[in-house]
Amino acid sequence: MALAICRRFPGSFCGTPPCPALIKHHVNKKLPGQTCKDCVLTAKTISTDTRTTATLKLLKPLGYRAFCSLFAYSTARSVTYWNVGSYTQPRGQEPPEHSGFCHPAKKVENIHSISSSQRILTTSSAFPDLEFSRTSASKASTLKPGSHRPAGVEEDIEIFDSFEDPRGFLQLRPEYQLHSYNRSEICQPLSVSEGELILHKVTVHQDNLQPQVIADYFCKLSSLPAEQHPVLLSSTSFALLCQLSVKNIQFFDVPELISILKAFVSLGIPHSHSVLGVYEIRFCSKVWEMSLDQLLLVADLWRNLGRRVPRFLKIFFSYLNLHWKDLSLSQLIHLIYIIGESRQAPQDLMQKLESLILKYIDLINLEEVGTICLGFFKSSSNLSEYVMRRIGDLACADMQHLSSYALVNILKMFRFTHVDHGNFMKQFGQIAPQRIPFLGVQGVMHLTLACSALRILDEGIMNAVAASLPPRVAYCRSKDVAKILWSFGTLNYKPPNTEEFYSSLINEIHRKMPEFSRYPEHLLTCLLGLAFSEYFPLELINFALSPGFVKLAQERSKFELTKELYTLDGTVGIECLDYRGNRLSAHLQQEGSEMLWNLARKDMCSKPEFLEALFLLENMLGGPQYIKHHMILPHTRSSDLEVQLDVNMKPLPFNKEAIPIKDEAKLRLKHVGVSITDDLMNQLLKGKSRECFQGEIASETEQRERELENAPIPLGTSLCNGADRLGAMEMAGPCPPACTQAPQVKLAIQLTNKNQYCYGSRDLLGLHNMKRRQLNRLGYRVVELSHWEWLPLLKRTRLEKLMFLHEKVFTSAL
Repeated sequence: MALAICRRFPGSFCGTPPCPALIKHHVNKKLPGQTCKDCVLTAKTISTDTRTTATLKLLKPLGYRAFCSLFAYSTARSVTYWNVGSYTQPRGQEPPEHSGFCHPAKKVENIHSISSSQRILTTSSAFPDLEFSRTSASKASTLKPGSHRPAGVEEDIEIFDSFEDPRGFLQLRPEYQLHSYNRSEICQPLSVSEGELILHKVTVHQDNLQPQVIADYFCKLSSLPAEQHPVLLSSTSFALLCQLSVKNIQFFDVPELISILKAFVSLGIPHSHSVLGVYEIRFCSKVWEMSLDQLLLVADLWRNLGRRVPRFLKIFFSYLNLHWKDLSLSQLIHLIYIIGESRQAPQDLMQKLESLILKYIDLINLEEVGTICLGFFKSSSNLSEYVMRRIGDLACADMQHLSSYALVNILKMFRFTHVDHGNFMKQFGQIAPQRIPFLGVQGVMHLTLACSALRILDEGIMNAVAASLPPRVAYCRSKDVAKILWSFGTLNYKPPNTEEFYSSLINEIHRKMPEFSRYPEHLLTCLLGLAFSEYFPLELINFALSPGFVKLAQERSKFELTKELYTLDGTVGIECLDYRGNRLSAHLQQEGSEMLWNLARKDMCSKPEFLEALFLLENMLGGPQYIKHHMILPHTRSSDLEVQLDVNMKPLPFNKEAIPIKDEAKLRLKHVGVSITDDLMNQLLKGKSRECFQGEIASETEQRERELENAPIPLGTSLCNGADRLGAMEMAGPCPPACTQAPQVKLAIQLTNKNQYCYGSRDLLGLHNMKRRQLNRLGYRVVELSHWEWLPLLKRTRLEKLMFLHEKVFTSAL
């Protein structure tokens, strides 16, 4: 139960008139969840007589926190717009959820504001345009109605302040106070009457105000009670003060400019306010006159205002390129934070900062390590493997005391750099299952995504994620649902509560369809992650492949989504035979096929181990017409070497593209395959030494690489690469025409690499496992030339490699 006591004293206090306007305006309003019985005193009991003392007792409404002020429900929470009702987000600015001036939107507690849907406006007879309220509400906590939250989940777990949380490092060292803005900094409070007097002076003496006086007025007005700030910002007298500051801006020195900018932050001036543009230009001209502490403070103030200042930062970074060696430890950490939040950084500067990180590495604490990783991650700047390993070593030394927030940020950077730190991940796997139930869903998403990006399948972590998510799936954003489904699908892992886990997330996709329409890439990520795990929600697939959504994905998303659409469409065509819904147009299918083939061909033809395998297979089978390098399933994003065998397990010359059309009519069908016998093996062993074979194959491989780089690659209805054509040029003997015999066995030979498997195991990742599943459905037998077998063989003799390939091909066929 909450108790609120309102007392009236005779006369006025601090210039307050006897009439309690605030009480008269809100006395008949009910609190959320309150009935008439909750009020012990009614409106009639509250009198305007100055001798009356009113006591109001309120029952604490379910799902709300107790307030220390009667007027907490009726005072504006954090009104920082000039006109709240008509405010629109200007183009080029951060959206509200990421803007500094409106950062309390994601907080549960905010000591500077009070929750409400209305503004308090009372009129002063002395200043008609200045509508100061005469009663100051006490500091209070904002509400978070819990009526739609899942039962049994602590609400505080899901609290994340995207503005304040990344700034937690500023409390770690006193040095940070020299170059950062502190909202909780105690200043001399200014009464309402004193504020009115200052604005009166501005109006009367506007033509005679000195620059120093203007700066002082801003500083004093910023000390008004927080609930008065919205009223101050809407007054014409304050607008006049801003105009006077702009008029005199060239006469302000650097400390005065900074004090005015501080006042703008304290007052919560909108980041789109025109006066800020003028000050940004002025600060740009002052960069080379300022110290590092001043520059960092100004950059921090712009961050607090939520305004992007790319021009100022560009000049600031130019300054830093000359003075980066002068950065202290606290300045370095703070700078990396600012770079991350601004999402811009010249790479040459980031390399210099990396060297400073190594200089201070033994003095940096774990929470600051998290700040460094977050800053580099947000600015898409790389850290070397050596630095990441040092960071991993630091975290391993005391991971039990590392905060979950810093731990997630370090994981983000390991994901971005793809550095595998075995000891770090081992210790992380030990502590993560205990932390996951007490980690917000956004943190859980980043943790899970890091595991999938690093290809690390830790069943303890994945089971903890799957168990904790269904009860609080309502807290997930569309991005969280997408990344979690993608991660489980990529790692090809199904937890013990598979049905509960997937059904809760699929249901959440349905509930969040409006959000997925705004971020179409997230819906496609969801459906592909589900497809990896063999889940096919046909209604959602039908929507994703509809012409309307395809157009939306192409126009609205900042990503190129043709590949994702094509992969989903191709998968549905093979695995959902009863599906009769939307499919991609033939044009988009062709576009996706060519796009993926170009990527796959470029990738494979740059690998000497692949070129050697192709060359040896051509020789072993009898020529390039017996093998074809192409994408059997183009939508699966990787290529194969296809071989077809007849009923006698002899290779068929099915690759028509390997021989010119003009020669095809002159030649008769003839098998030219080489049979490996004991006599042939003895002759080969006696004929050439091992060193000779190695030198021969090395020179042949180098020659083929050079020829392949210069060979034209025609794009036709069939996808054939230059390596196939080169084999045709070297083929001895007559070349057979197209084979008319139906194949008995179709082989899909795949040269794999470690990135197609979970880390440290031989378990295929989701996409590659799905591809093999679909090849089997189409009647292919997959022949795997695994990296752990083939790469060591590259150092062996030609005969040993041929024997290995012969066994793989013909044993698999049997």
